[in-house]
Amino acid sequence: MSSFLEALPCERCHNIELGEKRNKIASIASGFLFFSGWWFAFDASSSDYNNTRDVFHLCGVFSALSMFMVNSISNEQLRGEGYTDGHCSGGVAPKIWFFFGFLMGFGSLLGSCWILFGEYVMINEEAKKSFNPTSVYPGVAFFLQNLCIFISSLIFKFGRTEDLWG
Repeated sequence: MSSFLEALPCERCHNIELGEKRNKIASIASGFLFFSGWWFAFDASSSDYNNTRDVFHLCGVFSALSMFMVNSISNEQLRGEGYTDGHCSGGVAPKIWFFFGFLMGFGSLLGSCWILFGEYVMINEEAKKSFNPTSVYPGVAFFLQNLCIFISSLIFKFGRTEDLWG
């Protein structure tokens, strides 16, 4: 985070020391993005229900599940320094859980891209028989939902430090 601030052209940004506030800022930013993502999806479904399908919410559900999977593993467990010697010692199980969490997050993001472009932007004649949206906004909203949740997951995982936990 400090290298990001040092790259900004403003001189004041170079002297910002987040210290103990880093976890609070990352948590607030992550929570705001998570809330905003779901707000986009609920807004699209409530304001333009005729142009949406209920199944399009599945990408957001899997994206939120991905966020919980990724952030349930500590950095210490990923490095193999965890305190447990469970069934898969050496940190293999947390790495697999972490990998599948990110895999689910990327899959949800790609699925929302398919919803946006496949269902709303590029509509073929055969698809118009079953679903013919008149507005593109719900597709954009579902994509923004998954993008916000994915970025929220990244900020919550990599924007905080575990050194301050004691």
